[in-house]
Amino acid sequence: MSQPQYPSQQPYPPQQLSWQGEPPLWAPYYGASFPVAVKRFFKKYATFTGRASRSEYWWWTLVSVGISIILNIIISAGTTTSTSSFSSTPQYGPGAMFGLILLVIFGLATIVPSLALSVRRLHDSNKSGWMLLLGLIPFVGGIILIVFMVLGPDPAGQRFDQPSSD
Repeated sequence: MSQPQYPSQQPYPPQQLSWQGEPPLWAPYYGASFPVAVKRFFKKYATFTGRASRSEYWWWTLVSVGISIILNIIISAGTTTSTSSFSSTPQYGPGAMFGLILLVIFGLATIVPSLALSVRRLHDSNKSGWMLLLGLIPFVGGIILIVFMVLGPDPAGQRFDQPSSD
């Protein structure tokens, strides 16, 4: 990028914006590629400050959904249903238990960084991270959050940046 993301606003001194290639971790990476977005997701494991670009957020969402689908396929492949006429409770075999354990481990390992990424994505559109609690509203909360995550960057969101020396 030879020109600044927001040409009308220059909140940082020029020496702080003079990085070459990938921006520092405190700055959003607009147009991040798939591997870079996943790498930045894990590098910023519990960072709730700063901003995340749409590409950083949606690449990780794609990875997360893909892994969840694969693990759910493993679980369902190892599950059989009872042929009894009174009940059809699923019987979990060793494959299903293995998939279930992997799903729980994946969920626990990524819940904090996923929340942090969502908060940073809200910051990029100049919204408070507390707006993430809208997801608790039944039916419409998730739809509202999807709309917020699709919104483009807002220059006023720079107030959430905390430049550091990384």
